[in-house]
Amino acid sequence: MPARNLYHDKRAQWALYLAFFGVLALVMSTVEDAFLLNQLAIYGVYGLLAMSISLCWGIGGILNLGQGVSFGLAAYCTAMTMQMQSQDPEMSPVPPFMLNNGLELLPWFWEPFWSTGGGLFLALAIPTAFCLLFGGLMFQARVSGPFFAIISLAMLSAIYTLVIDVQPYTNGVNGISPPMPLEVFGTMLDPYSPTVFWLVFVLLAVLTLLAKLLIQSKFGQVVKALKNDPERVRFLGYSVALYETLIYTISGFIAAVAGCCFALLMQYVSPAQFDVAFSITMVIWAGIGGRLSLLGAIIGAFLIQGGQSYLGDSFLNTWVLILGFFFILVVRFLPSGLAGLLEMLLARLPSGRSKPRESTKSRSLKVGG
Repeated sequence: MPARNLYHDKRAQWALYLAFFGVLALVMSTVEDAFLLNQLAIYGVYGLLAMSISLCWGIGGILNLGQGVSFGLAAYCTAMTMQMQSQDPEMSPVPPFMLNNGLELLPWFWEPFWSTGGGLFLALAIPTAFCLLFGGLMFQARVSGPFFAIISLAMLSAIYTLVIDVQPYTNGVNGISPPMPLEVFGTMLDPYSPTVFWLVFVLLAVLTLLAKLLIQSKFGQVVKALKNDPERVRFLGYSVALYETLIYTISGFIAAVAGCCFALLMQYVSPAQFDVAFSITMVIWAGIGGRLSLLGAIIGAFLIQGGQSYLGDSFLNTWVLILGFFFILVVRFLPSGLAGLLEMLLARLPSGRSKPRESTKSRSLKVGG
């Protein structure tokens, strides 16, 4: 019987996922420094983004270079909610940056953000609806591969330019800096508190495990099949456009959750969240960690951002060249990333299964023949 790679064993995969988050929670529970907790929570946001790219690109075969759209829209909506919490409906309903830009009345599209619940709902609903509409139009027209990647990048650049141009409403390149943390149910969510860190950690763990369940479901199997051969899936009666739109939208929703958490942790958003380089960096995280593995993509984000935090100051601008060179090496020699390296190592382990014994009659026939 041929050896089976432990890497593809579902029970082993679930054990690894649970062990990873369990060990991570155990280690993080010992951290008491508030600044370090905030930094680690931001790494969790990056892990969410990398996992969303893995789901869309590695599982669905859709290279999305514009994931910053969902991330940025959610971050701005969350920041708008936080900003309106600090405004007085009677005395000062208009944010200071709008007054500085000549606006005397609150724009109509800012009105829903007076409600904290409504603002957070829009922070998730607007990016998700955008992905559903944009993805539906593109995939119904059978736009795929590098063409979709280029169009998603163009859309990201357009929104980046728009956010800067409408300065009176978004404060342009200066971004939005809410003076107070987000308050939910009477509780102030201090970005440097353990509460916010554990919120991000739980979201990362829950969404990753749910995404893993989705991949192993019938829906996930169809998505994997259309990545390899969409025409065969279409001939079997499945709507390829529908499945592509759904996996793209789910990926966008996860990026939106990351955007909400980012605004909560930073208390600041700017057009940099729509920057092309940032969205491409998300792809690099997934590529180096392993785009075919949700956990691999998360680890890739942790390693790269950790390296940038602790080595970036030493190498300055050279860090970008080092990262690019490392990415080229991984793509050239490890197309499946670091997760692919683990797969190769596990394939060399003995399977623990002995070959079935041959009967005496079979051995005698071989000797005689």
